[in-house]
Amino acid sequence: MQIRNAVILAAGRGTRLLPSTKAQPKEMLPVGRKPIVQYVAEELAASGIESVLFVTGRRKRAIEDHFDEDVELTEHLRAAGKTDLIDELRFEQSGVAFFYTRQSRQLGTGHAIGCAREFAGGEPFVVAMGDAIITGGTGRTLVQRMMDAYDQTDGGLVIAFREVQQEDTSRYGVALPGSDGDVFEVRNLVEKPPPGTAPSNLAVAARYILPPTVFEYIDRTPPAANGEIQNTDTFRLMIRDGVKVVGVKLTGTERRCDVGNFGSYCRAFIDFALADEEIGPELQAYLENKLRAARP
Repeated sequence: MQIRNAVILAAGRGTRLLPSTKAQPKEMLPVGRKPIVQYVAEELAASGIESVLFVTGRRKRAIEDHFDEDVELTEHLRAAGKTDLIDELRFEQSGVAFFYTRQSRQLGTGHAIGCAREFAGGEPFVVAMGDAIITGGTGRTLVQRMMDAYDQTDGGLVIAFREVQQEDTSRYGVALPGSDGDVFEVRNLVEKPPPGTAPSNLAVAARYILPPTVFEYIDRTPPAANGEIQNTDTFRLMIRDGVKVVGVKLTGTERRCDVGNFGSYCRAFIDFALADEEIGPELQAYLENKLRAARP
């Protein structure tokens, strides 16, 4: 099934990346040549998405400005003969329609998804976390494979998963799988299981396809101890009611880039910069020289 609409969640405060995120959305921090959220939007456009709703928060106007077509800037670059830089702005011509709404209070990811109720319009929709890049892979995108899997759910939901080390499962929502394979049944979800108790090493990977009935379940989801409505709690309610949940694994060449703290952000920036055809070789030589100089 081709799904037309997607929601990008970008309302978080980014506190683990302070002070860089005090006035700038973490989703707008650059990774290589592009801000994080541009990779997410381009992934959705490549998957056939036609309309995207950004769920943002305070001090997030930079996201809207970034995806707005800047005719004056384009004309300035053209007059200056900088057509190569105009090519760098071609994401403005993706053909995707962008919309924006604000999560006025930080009440969790489930509540943020609930802000898309009118936008969804009674149709299934994709949800992507705005600070998580999925890179690598060949052929059909992860979201396209999830769309294929949605046809098996009979109005249920599809969740992307990646394999992680057992010692890292306590940091994520983890699947209790009901079958094997790259596309599998999900019997339950466990949020950040204590070390040694995880039902698998399959961690949620920041991409979902949700049915319009999800909003009814969000309304029924009680807040967690911190007062937030968590999407994992909503999904568990759906599972208990018999809603079919299908998991889709990232392939061996696909990777989720976490940018939630400075360590992971720096690694992601270096990885993307090294892969850049223009600056990658020079950066690699620079890093090798630095490492050699640092050896005793």
